[in-house]
Amino acid sequence: MALGKNYDGQNCALAKALELLGERWTLLVVRDALYGVRRYGDFLAHLDIPRAVLSQRLHTLVEAGVLTKRRYQDSPAREEYVITAAGRELWPPVYMLGRWGERHAVTNEPWRLFFHQPCDAPLDRYAACTACGAHTEPDQVEVRPGPGLPNDREDPVTVAMRIPHRMLTPLP
Repeated sequence: MALGKNYDGQNCALAKALELLGERWTLLVVRDALYGVRRYGDFLAHLDIPRAVLSQRLHTLVEAGVLTKRRYQDSPAREEYVITAAGRELWPPVYMLGRWGERHAVTNEPWRLFFHQPCDAPLDRYAACTACGAHTEPDQVEVRPGPGLPNDREDPVTVAMRIPHRMLTPLP
């Protein structure tokens, strides 16, 4: 018997959030949107996700107001997905889950390093700046390759993410 997709009988905010964000791939789509991925083909190549699953996850995130879909200014026939204010609020939990995974689920060094851009100081495990103590917004964070980042993929998004860049800035 397959598990249901909701938490019937659970009247709490965490259950509702998990109904939206808890499906496989969803948080990885949000993570990539925070990193600056905007184009369908780039999500597809970087995540190596089935097309039907990606389409469904993007649709769900747009419907929930986490992403918005808009046409390219220079190419109106093409669309991009941009993270919304509600989606940017997911930055701290996405960051903290990643750091938790580094401490408890993998044994190698971090793949990515995060720095508070105004201070050029690393973030602590709660996404606060280690220099000034500010709780960071994603547009104030620079993501850099970490010592554990593998070099086994050559898709355009992976290559672009090897270059330090400010989060939310569209990747080339």
